[in-house]
Formats: sequence, structure tokens, C-alpha cells
Amino acid sequence: MVQGPFFHGTRGVFRPGDELVPGHGSNYEAGRLSNNVYFTALVSTAAWGAQLATALAGDEDRGRIYVVEPLGPFEDDPNVTDEKFPGNPTMSYRTRSPLRVVGELEEWEPHPPEALQAMLDGLARLREQGRAVIED
Repeated sequence: MVQGPFFHGTRGVFRPGDELVPGHGSNYEAGRLSNNVYFTALVSTAAWGAQLATALAGDEDRGRIYVVEPLGPFEDDPNVTDEKFPGNPTMSYRTRSPLRVVGELEEWEPHPPEALQAMLDGLARLREQGRAVIED
């Protein structure tokens, strides 16, 4: 079993005790409801989630990272494991169960603007090629 702490990067605003649940709009694909809630054991991976969510929404904020507790079973996130990267180097997971917000991580280092732009450009290329498929 994988041990935490676990983190969730987002543009959303939450408080300790709130539960993040599936069924909300995806930060990465307009009009799509997410069947899972995604999280990671690495702050740097959560930073990508926070920064991409805000950038794709056109928000200038860097986003937020929350410390979360999975309330049910979870699995490796297939969007970044095995087919794209061997194993799970980003320590990314998904669950159909809620995640409880334990607190907000106030101090974290965002990825540099040029790295964020490169990631956004890569996502745009995948969308243009019809390859921006989220396995959810």
C-alpha cells in the first residue's frame, strides 16, 4: 500500500474537512465531467495540477495545493503511468471515492514560467492531433 502524505493541485478553494468528489468538470477538458479525483504523493506533481488548472482557466493565480486523505481505494493514474512512463514516477493516483482536505500547503515552488508554457504547448499539440485523451 502506498503511504502519504498525498497532495491535490487545483485552482479550487477548499477548507479542511471538505471532500473532493468525482463528478465535477475537468480542469483539462471543457465540458467533460471527471469520473475520478486525482492526487499525488509528490508536491512537484501537485504543482503541475495547480498551475495547469489555473493557466487553462485563464487565471493568473498559481493555484493551490492541498494535503488530502483518500477515503477509499485508489489506483495508479493511467494517464501518466505505464503507456506514457514506465511505472509511476510521478506517484500519481486516482480514486472514485472522496478525498478529504486535511489542510493547504502554503509553501511550494511553482514550475518556472517557461516550463509551464512548454507543458501548455505540448497539451495544445496533443489536442490538435486528437491525442489529448484522458482515460477517466
